[in-house]
Amino acid sequence: MSTPIASRPSASPAELTLRGILLGGAITLLFTAANVYLGLKIGLTFATSIPAAVISMAVLRAFRGSSILENNIVQTVASAAGTLAAIIFVLPGLVMVGYWQGFPFVTTAAITATGGVLGVMFSVPLRRALVVDTDLPYPEGRAAAEVLKVGEESRQGGADSARGMRAIVTSTLASAGFAILTQTRIVAAEAATFFRVGGGATGVVGGLSFALLGAGHLIGLSAGMAILTGVAIGWWVVLPILTAAAPQAGDVAQWANTVFRNDVRFFGAGVIGVAAIWTLLRIAGPVVGGLRASLAGSRRAPGEATALEERDLPFAIVAGGALAMLVPIAILLHHVVAGGPLAGAELLLIAASLIFILVIGLVIAAVCGYMAGLIGASNSPVSGIGILAVIASSLMLVGWFGRPAGDAAQTSALVAYALIVTGIVFGIATISNDNLQDLKTGQLVGATPWKQQVALVIGVGFGSLVVPPVMQLLYTSFGFAGMPGAGPNALPAPQAALISALAQGVLGGDLNWTMIGWGAAVGALAIVADEALGRAGRMRLPPLGVGLGIYLPMAATLTVVVGAVVGHLYDRWADRRRDAEGARRLGVLTATGMIVGESLWNVVFAGIVYEAGTDAPLALFSGAGVAPLLLGIAVFAGLATLLYAQARRLADASLNAR
Repeated sequence: MSTPIASRPSASPAELTLRGILLGGAITLLFTAANVYLGLKIGLTFATSIPAAVISMAVLRAFRGSSILENNIVQTVASAAGTLAAIIFVLPGLVMVGYWQGFPFVTTAAITATGGVLGVMFSVPLRRALVVDTDLPYPEGRAAAEVLKVGEESRQGGADSARGMRAIVTSTLASAGFAILTQTRIVAAEAATFFRVGGGATGVVGGLSFALLGAGHLIGLSAGMAILTGVAIGWWVVLPILTAAAPQAGDVAQWANTVFRNDVRFFGAGVIGVAAIWTLLRIAGPVVGGLRASLAGSRRAPGEATALEERDLPFAIVAGGALAMLVPIAILLHHVVAGGPLAGAELLLIAASLIFILVIGLVIAAVCGYMAGLIGASNSPVSGIGILAVIASSLMLVGWFGRPAGDAAQTSALVAYALIVTGIVFGIATISNDNLQDLKTGQLVGATPWKQQVALVIGVGFGSLVVPPVMQLLYTSFGFAGMPGAGPNALPAPQAALISALAQGVLGGDLNWTMIGWGAAVGALAIVADEALGRAGRMRLPPLGVGLGIYLPMAATLTVVVGAVVGHLYDRWADRRRDAEGARRLGVLTATGMIVGESLWNVVFAGIVYEAGTDAPLALFSGAGVAPLLLGIAVFAGLATLLYAQARRLADASLNAR
């Protein structure tokens, strides 16, 4: 388990400061707006913690008394706020189904804020179980911590810090430079080949992304092999079987991708659902232990010293804050129900919904925290969690009202209600997914947990104020595909379209239960296999990792697997060195820079996309053909080889200098 950068001196350095909070809020404005637009345009968002840490260090260097802990608070505020932008995966569905004609500020902010604050409260008791007493890799949390450490060390001077800075800067520039090349389409952004096998179809797709390669290095070989197992099941077993059952002529790639989206992803959602329940059962003991420690800390006398890792927010504040959030949620849900087709059932419906939000929210907070620890916040399938949440909330309504066949008004109201409840639960999911990553960063740099948790709540507040006007601006400027009156320039909002369609499917009775059921069965088999491997002393295959490999597009997962293998080979080399820990750290810094470069470029690119009004503003060529593909593979592989060769040279130089 990693240790903090340094023991806390008697005179505590600056940490939770007004300037840090204000700087985090300012960064929030930029990152949240960029994430909202990019997510609605192309269905992707970017992690904000590492870019926020880089910007914070650059700004706070000009101030006396700034510290690594203050920089950590800035990235905590900004990352919590930027993460809330993922609410765009749910709320545009309310416009698509015709329930909303725009995004009312108070209602949108309330959905975002209440879910976000609950996410913070639910993640506090999980910190001990999932951050302190665990060996989960937390790739982005570790990467952010390394960025902060190198920045702090560079201010103090020293040869080792200079080598570390060189590793991270070089890989940052290489990663950003390659990302820019892919946007110009001089080189391809992914290598893909699709082909027929028997009567069906399958393919091999790898994204040429240094951020994914770096994330793979950081998650380790066990998680990487679990993801590869999922890829093999989803793409090379399930997909060929399904496509062979309904053969088509024409474009193989389009055929395979359509079946993947319509069927295989539901199969993956079933695996994730079962694995999520199993994960919750496995961590139940440590979570209860964390709650007991929190209660013990709250009973400690005011002057009694506490260990650093025990300084969470007091349990009374956590429990009180979570219960207090139920009041505005109840008011919000009453506003949705009152005077509409669901009127007359307010009391029991709202009571059932509050219990649903608490119970499902706690489950989802634990599962999302575990997934973030396993694969990273950026790569966690929170949209898959959204799928499970909207199915569960819709089933709750079916159990209450049945399926209102022929009553379009009641069906529309039920779909809208399900989406709003899902939006609150989704806020819990996204924030807990991000917060535990931030708390891991804090653990590694020696931060005070309760101060960081306060910063997380502040970040939720900032994000909740920014999301509604940005969404309203994009709604009036572009609109969303699928909504009434959508024009040719409407933003696709793919996840919101899927989640709203799921709510309609459950309430209409035509959801793809078959694939979810088969996925659940495979999830159970994955759990059995993982436990058997553990008892045999072999490398384990986390079931959630298997589910991720099935659910996520191969363009993301396969490159993560490659990164895990490359990182493992580098670590084996490092372990043979006299200073194995130093050599390993240079590999981590190289992988961190890969994530930093692409993340920073994504911030800039989101602004360019917004100004240009097109998702390919830098394209110089079509990007099609063999030449960009071969050139992309060659440049990507060449740069990766050079970056790891540099890490090895720097490790040797550090050893020779001792």
